[in-house]
Amino acid sequence: MRHDLVPTADPTDDLMPRGQTPAELGYRFPAEWEPHAATWLAWPHKPETWPGKFEPIPAVWAELVRNIAQFEHVHVLAGGKQVHSQAQSMVGHVANVTIHDVPTNDVWMRDHGPMFLSGPRGSTPALVDWEYNAWGGKYPPFDLDNLTPKFAAKVTHRKRFVPGIIMEGGALDSNGQGTILTTEQCLLNPNRNPKLSRSDVERYLVEYCGARKILWLGEGIEGDDTDGHIDELARFVSPTRVLTAVEEDTSDFNHAPLADNFRRLQSMTDADGRKLEVIPVPMPRRLEYDGQRLPASYMNFYIANGVVIFPTFDDLADEAVRKILQECFPTREIRGQDAVDLFWGLGAFHCITQQQPA
Repeated sequence: MRHDLVPTADPTDDLMPRGQTPAELGYRFPAEWEPHAATWLAWPHKPETWPGKFEPIPAVWAELVRNIAQFEHVHVLAGGKQVHSQAQSMVGHVANVTIHDVPTNDVWMRDHGPMFLSGPRGSTPALVDWEYNAWGGKYPPFDLDNLTPKFAAKVTHRKRFVPGIIMEGGALDSNGQGTILTTEQCLLNPNRNPKLSRSDVERYLVEYCGARKILWLGEGIEGDDTDGHIDELARFVSPTRVLTAVEEDTSDFNHAPLADNFRRLQSMTDADGRKLEVIPVPMPRRLEYDGQRLPASYMNFYIANGVVIFPTFDDLADEAVRKILQECFPTREIRGQDAVDLFWGLGAFHCITQQQPA
């Protein structure tokens, strides 16, 4: 391992030994469909995230929490008297839910939360605590969000690996067997880690995700303020099967980048040399609010233990996407949840959840 990849020193006692990486110790970034111990979320409290449309948002969270809690435990971060009280009143009575009086700047747990790892039998439970800068410093402050992995480590009795670079969970998708799917637009963006080359970024993914192969897609969709997160574009649904968004309307801005990503995927293989099965998924109709295009995409679904929760838009494509997901996950319930209001905050169900593997 190169010297400049060694994590910086931290005086706390919850860190893994200095200089040892997850890959060296046999850890890996599991696939989302593998068994969960819990799901983590942060309760919505920032009206600026949904300007002029915040009022319906807590009810969206409550419905999501209820849906997930039927299948696994849910941890909700809700810091401060008013936020904690609202979360308690709306979901505190739901079985399988724990509400923590822990403040956050915003709700995007996928990006600022921990990346939980799976390790060899008998290994110390661990997670990766990446740095977070709100997608290139777009939405300060983010200091409280950046503390979330440390709190999660305490609650789950896990040790932390601290790479010391910016990385968001929504930028990475894993097949659980050493293949990571990501995008050039996000991970190579100078607003994250300007001193890192492509090979440097790949080295971090190898060392901290247990990756053996990185699959690079290109650009994201219009309206996406994350600079091309993979969870709006393409997702593994099995070790060799990928769902990918496509836009059939050639006049739409999204047609060209999504077609390019589709072509790339068709020529790709996983870390074991297996050709990917690429399944196109239609985009919903163009969605705008207050003159701004929203990054609405069916790819922002969340896979929990016995259920897949996917965004719906009162769109003709809703039912087609439900059928695709049911074929991919025949033993799970497929539940659609309206995401039109949620996407005014520029994200959906995958963006606000973080899975903790069993």
